[in-house]
Amino acid sequence: MTELTHAEQRQTMLGIGHALAGFSIFSLQDATVKWLVTGLPIWEILFLRSIVIILLVLAVAGARNMRGIIVNPNRWTLLMRGGLILAAWLAYFTAAKSLHLAELVTLYFSTPVFVVIFSMILLRERVSALRWAATIAGFIGVVIAANPGPTMDFMAVGLTLFAAICWALTNILVRLISRTETTLNLMVASSAMFVVVCGVTLPFTWITPDLFSLALIVGLGCIGGLGQYLLFEGYRLAPASAVAPFEYVTLVWAFTWGFVIWGDVPVPAVFAGAGLIMVSGIGMIIVEKRALNRLKRG
Repeated sequence: MTELTHAEQRQTMLGIGHALAGFSIFSLQDATVKWLVTGLPIWEILFLRSIVIILLVLAVAGARNMRGIIVNPNRWTLLMRGGLILAAWLAYFTAAKSLHLAELVTLYFSTPVFVVIFSMILLRERVSALRWAATIAGFIGVVIAANPGPTMDFMAVGLTLFAAICWALTNILVRLISRTETTLNLMVASSAMFVVVCGVTLPFTWITPDLFSLALIVGLGCIGGLGQYLLFEGYRLAPASAVAPFEYVTLVWAFTWGFVIWGDVPVPAVFAGAGLIMVSGIGMIIVEKRALNRLKRG
C-alpha cells in the first residue's frame, strides 16, 4: 500500500513539473507574439508557427498522425476546437497591440470563470454555492483589472474577453474527447486548422519577414509545440486539482516579461484585479478538492 501511495505521489509531482514548465513556456510564447505583431500580420505569424508545430509532430510520430486525424471519429470536434483556438488567438493578439502584456494576461485569467459557467450549461455539472462565490469574485477581479474609465480601450478588452470565452470552450471540448485522443492528435488538428484558414489570407496580408523575425517565428513554433505537449501531459499525469493552481505562474511571468522587454509597469488596478482572480481560482480548486475528498470518504 505504501509503494502504491508513493508511486501516485511521484506521478502527481511529475505531472505538476510538466505543467509548470508548460505554463512558463507559454508565457514566453505570448511575449514573442506580442513582439512580432508590431511588424507582421497575426495571420502570417500563426500560419508559420503552425507549420513548424506540424513538422515537429511529424518528425516525432510520422505521417500516420495526419491519416489518423482524417479518419478520426472525433475529427469534427477536433476541427471545432481548432477553430475556437484560432478565433481566440486572433482576438487575443489583436488586443495585444493596445494592451500591456500584464493587462492582457490578467484579463485572460477570466477563462476559469467561463469554464465553470460552460461546464454547468454544456456538461450539466452541478455548481455549488461556494463555487459560484468564487466565480463572481473572479468576474469582479476582471472588472478591476480592466480598469474601466474614459481612457480604457473597450475594443481591446472586449477582444481579450472573447478570447477567454473561446479558450474556455476549448477546455470543455478537451474534457469531452481527451480520453480517446492523444496529445499529438490534438496538436496536429488545431495546427492544421490554423494552416488552412490563415493560408487563405496570405496573398492579401503577406509581409516578408527579416531574418530576425523569421528566427523568432521558428522559435515560436518550437516553444508553442513544446508548451502544448508539456501541458497536455501534465494534465494526463496529475489530477487537475493539483495542476490548475500552477497556471497562475503565467501571470507572474507576464509581469516579468512585460517589464524586462517593454518596461511596462502595471497600474495598481491590474495588481488588485490579478490578486482577486488568483484568489477566486485557487478558491475553486479548494472547493473541488474538498468535494472529491467527501466522495472518497462516502
